[in-house]
Amino acid sequence: MTDPISLNPHIVVLPPYNAGMSIGAARRASGHQSIARLASNENPDGCSPAVLEALAPTGLEPWRYSDPACMVLREALSEHLATHPDHIVVGNGSEEMIAALSRALLLPGDHVATVAPSFGLHEIEPRAMGATVVKIPMTSDLAFDLPAILDALSRRPKLLMLSSPWNPVGPALSHDALDAILKCISRETVLVFDEAYFEYADEAARVDGVALLAATDIRYVVLRTFSKAYGLAGLRVGYAVCSDIQVADAIRKAKTPFNVNVAAQTAALAALGDQAWMKASVARTRAERGRVALALQDMGYAPAVSQTNFLFFACHSDSTDIADRLLKEGVIVKPWREDGYQNFLRITIGHPDENDRLLLALRSLTISKV
Repeated sequence: MTDPISLNPHIVVLPPYNAGMSIGAARRASGHQSIARLASNENPDGCSPAVLEALAPTGLEPWRYSDPACMVLREALSEHLATHPDHIVVGNGSEEMIAALSRALLLPGDHVATVAPSFGLHEIEPRAMGATVVKIPMTSDLAFDLPAILDALSRRPKLLMLSSPWNPVGPALSHDALDAILKCISRETVLVFDEAYFEYADEAARVDGVALLAATDIRYVVLRTFSKAYGLAGLRVGYAVCSDIQVADAIRKAKTPFNVNVAAQTAALAALGDQAWMKASVARTRAERGRVALALQDMGYAPAVSQTNFLFFACHSDSTDIADRLLKEGVIVKPWREDGYQNFLRITIGHPDENDRLLLALRSLTISKV
């Protein structure tokens, strides 16, 4: 028997991240080879053909180290976003940026505020640093509780973690709501504004955090990703746009060197350059999002208003049981396991045939309960 090891107590008590089931695990569990993958909010259209062309063997030198500063990609992003490249930090997915900013900005005993249900890493990474996380529940109509958010801000947390559009629920903060938050936030609080689903928001509902926050004097970090609308989930490219060089440099120092591999940097540049493909893919997803939401309503479900590529709704029983039964039909969805929300499902919007497969399976479950 080995001697006991002394572990970081903040790490030992962390909840596990609720990752979507892999295709291999789903095939083994369901017995189906054809699987509708509607759990992890991946883009069913894949990625731009320009990405695949850029990743052809003649375009890569995998034996070479990648640029640790991601300079070419940062310059392209700075032009796309009309911001200075020194304010941008690129990461191995925006998840790495959440971890790095938590290491850079938090100390044991600091307080962080976020919403509930939340993206798991908005809680896990701050708690790993010994911070206390206060979660503000959504309203009964599945919306942001703005008065409660403002009340939490009055206590001056070190970080306010907000995702808009909101993962896992779906709505986006309105301009008025964000203005109210900005009026209440103090210089002691850093706003972490997670816009992983920014591109999926309808034009009328879209709040551009990069442009809006640049006109303020608060400290902030805006997070965006190539995983969703650009279809690069497997290559892991995300980035942080920071209010100032001091914050950006701290995050840069907290990440690992060579954190974004050469294939990922190449693919992100190609994806960013093909805006037409991304916008066409987003338009298809928006149309299917509306169709699936109406079908769910016809079945008696009440999905939250969504500005994302997924829908979130109460399924009136334990969501893990529903997800297991859907898996038997070859459909992967994500049961939400956060305390207080275990009867909610989050389903990704896929291609029409995948969505039809989901709806048919859900109808059969609903009929079987009658």
